[in-house]
Amino acid sequence: MSAATLSPQDPFAGMPRLAAEDLSMFGTDPFWLVALKAVFCFAFLMLTVLISIVFERKIVGWMQLRVGPNRHGPWGMLQSLADGVKLMLKEDIIVKGSDKLVYLLAPVIGAVPAFMAIAVIPFGPADNEISIFGHRTPMQLTDMPVAVLFILATASIASYGVVLAGWSSGSTYPLLGGVRATAQIISYEIAMGLSFAAVFLYSGSMSTSTIVGEQADGWFAYLLPVSFLIYLVSMVGEAHRAPFDMPESEGDLVAGFQTEYSSIKFAMFMLTEYIHVVTVSALAVTLFLGGWRAPAPISTWWAGANHGWWPILWFTAKLVVLIFVFIWIRGTLPRVRYDQFMKLGWKVLIPVALVWLMLVATVRAMRNEGWDYSEVVYWVAGTALALLLITFVVDFFRGGADEEQDEAAAPDKPFDPMAGGYPVPPLPGQTLPPVPRRPSRAERGREPEPVGAQAGGTTTATDATTESKGADGA
Repeated sequence: MSAATLSPQDPFAGMPRLAAEDLSMFGTDPFWLVALKAVFCFAFLMLTVLISIVFERKIVGWMQLRVGPNRHGPWGMLQSLADGVKLMLKEDIIVKGSDKLVYLLAPVIGAVPAFMAIAVIPFGPADNEISIFGHRTPMQLTDMPVAVLFILATASIASYGVVLAGWSSGSTYPLLGGVRATAQIISYEIAMGLSFAAVFLYSGSMSTSTIVGEQADGWFAYLLPVSFLIYLVSMVGEAHRAPFDMPESEGDLVAGFQTEYSSIKFAMFMLTEYIHVVTVSALAVTLFLGGWRAPAPISTWWAGANHGWWPILWFTAKLVVLIFVFIWIRGTLPRVRYDQFMKLGWKVLIPVALVWLMLVATVRAMRNEGWDYSEVVYWVAGTALALLLITFVVDFFRGGADEEQDEAAAPDKPFDPMAGGYPVPPLPGQTLPPVPRRPSRAERGREPEPVGAQAGGTTTATDATTESKGADGA
């Protein structure tokens, strides 16, 4: 709604309007130019993926004091290309018990949505600043009033490829891996969407080009730091990357939902993972890091930094930094357990994102009502301190009650971890029985103490034989 259409009785007449979404420059390109820009987006994704794979292996090798790829091409730069050719030439196996149609479509369903998100990512200004063969065009394939929702929708479709790949394989391990991977995607998309909501409130738009335009005076990464941190964690979980690569963990002894896949179909799943890394990094650059805008030290003294073809350079530089963060995390942090991972998503990220969203909405409403900035800060700080105090008091009294309950529930009889035929972990208040130990090497010459004597029982001939073997190291 424009300001000209407001009536004098409009109750919101004194409030700031939503960001002006001028999308008139999109949809006017000739077909050949649209096709050329689509090919550029596809080539940009593929080239970034190929380079990212090589640099990941080199950087992780450097972190682990290894050489890394150094055989294929100069400095090993063609290693990922050689891996792709090798996978295409491998034998393509279709398991006998699979649902063949779904089995073949699952990699495609997972890969195609990963390419679609780049269509609404702006590489530069949207006011036709560049000319391609005499045609003025924006540095973006297309844009729409709900571009960010389009990205979330395409990312959600990828979960169908994951769960269908596990189900159609006709095997237990891929099915379990597919269910776990789908739960992981759904759980972290909620926190991701909540982090986007704060950006929508602050920018007044869901259009990617408009959101970048609203960051002319400051990046949302430091205006909305909590949303940025929540998104950084969510995008790692969304892309199935370490330390959140649960479908590929060694504890499963198999690769997860893609266990029964081989050759080019397996390569498509790996390609999808790396494309998601590039896509979520590009989205982070667009929503939180100023998009194609040059960093402050450059844009302050160079007026032409955000014009012409230069914005592609700034966008690519920020994208490379975020991809390096992905690699840095993989080479640094150990993998977490699946229950810890889900607890982080549901019990930490989502509640924090909800509270932060309410806080941002309150601040925006108070500012729209004309409150002074210092008053807003006082009220927000006072509310935060009151909530922290209430949380501390509740945790203090709840912790004492839990300890009393554990002491009251402590069993009188000794705990048997093998009761029922299966090993079970102890409950709160229960302790495992002591484990008998073999004598140390320093006590080889001494007479070993029988295990039965330690426990107050008798020692059989078999126990004595075992103890003698243990004592001499046999």
